[in-house]
Amino acid sequence: MDMTGTQRIEAPREKVYAALNNVDVLKQCIPGCETIEKLSDTQMRATVTLRVGPVKASFIGMVTLSDLDPPNGYTITGEGSGGAAGFAKGGAQVRLEADGKATILNYTAKADIGGKLAQLGGRLIDSTAKKLAGDFFEKFGSVVGKPAEAQAPADTASKEGWLAKILASIGGFLQGWLGKILGSTGALLLGLGLYGHACCLVGHVHAAGAFQPPICAALSQTSPGI
Repeated sequence: MDMTGTQRIEAPREKVYAALNNVDVLKQCIPGCETIEKLSDTQMRATVTLRVGPVKASFIGMVTLSDLDPPNGYTITGEGSGGAAGFAKGGAQVRLEADGKATILNYTAKADIGGKLAQLGGRLIDSTAKKLAGDFFEKFGSVVGKPAEAQAPADTASKEGWLAKILASIGGFLQGWLGKILGSTGALLLGLGLYGHACCLVGHVHAAGAFQPPICAALSQTSPGI
């Protein structure tokens, strides 16, 4: 059976091509992929568990890359055995076209199965194969095209938390240092003196008979009404 499709990916061709060769990305995108190991620049070994109708099987096989043409595309083929369930093999020709800052991924895929799976009927096999191919390329597009800006808020929050910790440490150090030098009473008087200085500067009027810090009393002699 032959399957064709197109996927627009919001990333440049070079990034898309590199992702097509990245086993970590492929593992996220291949439906049912449990393990994938890169053996060389063109070969990988994978374990994939799939369900086709009532039959569920684990396939262990090889994936081979050929016709490498970076960053324009390549051909990917695979063949695996599912034990009593049968076997599966297939491949896809992938072509990448630049579209501004994005990439248009075009693919033509083929798939063949044998054994018990082949007895399920051509219509079920075709629909399952097309769904698996569509799921792979859709997932691939979402993973590779994920905007880098999504990480920025977390980084900013991390920096803000780091700064807050430093400021809190400095504040705690100064508070302890002043407390040791002045004692609790001295620190209180210092605070009142600072408060009085500030409130007088902003024009605060003290009630008659109320406590006035020394600086306020001095200011009141030169500026009546304070």
